[in-house]
Amino acid sequence: MKKIFTLLATLFVSMQTFAVEFKPFEQAAFESALQMNKPVLIDVYADWCPTCKRQLKVLEPMLQEEQFNDYTVFKVDYDEQKDALKNFQVTRQSTLILFNEGKELRRSIAETNETRLRQFITLSE
Repeated sequence: MKKIFTLLATLFVSMQTFAVEFKPFEQAAFESALQMNKPVLIDVYADWCPTCKRQLKVLEPMLQEEQFNDYTVFKVDYDEQKDALKNFQVTRQSTLILFNEGKELRRSIAETNETRLRQFITLSE
């Protein structure tokens, strides 16, 4: 029994290692993350948006996987962060923007399909 508990505790701790946190968007933090030359995902989100909620249900568990542990994820509040929307040239909630090595790679709007979201956030080798 003690071995099972130890194994479960180890698995839980190792799962936590890969947890990607959705951080509130701040311009300075975003610029700092870009300079690290690692993937940065912008999630333009509105609390009232059903598509945003469906995206989040798919993205949250997906981003816990080891392959995404280097990602930094920022949530831009569609209703409150109008300057960020303007800077990113975003006109709709449920917009995702993926950056890598300091550059924008691609955008997705209103995508909720798990396979397509995985393809969107996965960097090509």
